[in-house]
Amino acid sequence: MIIFTAVLGFLFTSLGLGATSALAEGETLQGTLVNAGQPVAGVVIKVADEGGSSVGEATSKADGKWSVPVPGAGTYKVDLDTATLPQGVTVTTGRSSLTLSVFEGAARNVLFPLGSAAAPGAEEQEEAPGSSNLSRVLDLVYTGIHFGLIIALAALGLSLIFGTMGLTNFAHGELVTFGALMAFLFNVSANLPLWLSVVAAVVLGGLFGWLQDRFFWGWLRGRRTGLIGMMIISIGAALMLRYLFLYFFGGQTRQYADYVAQPGIDLGLIAVAPKNLIMDAVAIVVLIVVSLALVKTRLGKATRAVSTNPSLAAASGINVDAIIRLVWMIGGALAALSGAMLGIFQGVNYQMGFQILLLVFAAVTLGGLGTAFGALLGSLVIGLATQLSTLIIPSELKNVGALAVLIVIILVRPQGILGRRERIG
Repeated sequence: MIIFTAVLGFLFTSLGLGATSALAEGETLQGTLVNAGQPVAGVVIKVADEGGSSVGEATSKADGKWSVPVPGAGTYKVDLDTATLPQGVTVTTGRSSLTLSVFEGAARNVLFPLGSAAAPGAEEQEEAPGSSNLSRVLDLVYTGIHFGLIIALAALGLSLIFGTMGLTNFAHGELVTFGALMAFLFNVSANLPLWLSVVAAVVLGGLFGWLQDRFFWGWLRGRRTGLIGMMIISIGAALMLRYLFLYFFGGQTRQYADYVAQPGIDLGLIAVAPKNLIMDAVAIVVLIVVSLALVKTRLGKATRAVSTNPSLAAASGINVDAIIRLVWMIGGALAALSGAMLGIFQGVNYQMGFQILLLVFAAVTLGGLGTAFGALLGSLVIGLATQLSTLIIPSELKNVGALAVLIVIILVRPQGILGRRERIG
């Protein structure tokens, strides 16, 4: 672990980020108002909680930016006062009121696309009864799928590591955080484009996973440390890494420099930012490629052989340690990609991986332990359950809804959705 500390310290300090950085901390709703590429100042934004009680308001500054701190994670209604817009400017989607969820410790970006008002005499379309509720449901469905794909990347890596080693790795969340922090450092401190920063973070995540197995987990395997002992060690490693991240990065939530405010693509009842669609496409491609590689390639078959019976695989000439090390590298890269995307989705903070770790475990268990496609399916179910549960329960309890779904399915099908029954005795 000394090697990990040295590597992390070098990366953070070489890119110019220390523990003394001071940015806004806590849950916040924020945004930037832009019309035809120019910032719009003097526009009033009001925020209320689910009960309609006022939380606060802000006025956009000369650079078009505004922010309203909120008391905690939850669902909030954000209203743009159209009367304060400059003459001839309107919200192009026609929706000046949005209902959004804010995650714990995160800043949520709010987008109000602005443009020229319709010509005088143009008829305004009357909103159909119930369209607001339908719009919210569809928005939650899309957000659930989007969140599920992000979780799936981390869950697939965790499932691969569990399948080959049998290790329940509680430090996997810190691999997710590592990817987000590296992408942030390259994007903000080194001024690299976000896409290139994400690529660099994925490479470093894979290297970090390889180093972990080469100098730590492999050494423990060589000493014949039991799986229970290794699981407990992973809890200690997670705590150590988490507080290292806190020391170097600080406790605040930060945003990437690129794509903070991006006009959405109007899909009728919902608007989706292009960055989210790109993330979805990348996640789907990566998940399919990795899953098919496990099934079709010789390397994938060797990985499955090690997962099924390591001793028999070694007797067949397979280098078990090399396969496990490769799996750690792939798992680290997938977790880093998941973290970088999660940072785009809800901001970057030192415990973001820990905050979704329980959902990642739930997705792996729900889909079936050690199955690649099961991790994907389980993640989508967890993502949808997490978001859609806010229709009937407070958003602060949305993780409870996802875990309730997990309990029900495991009671009916203990091996998970795609897992195989095992005969004992």
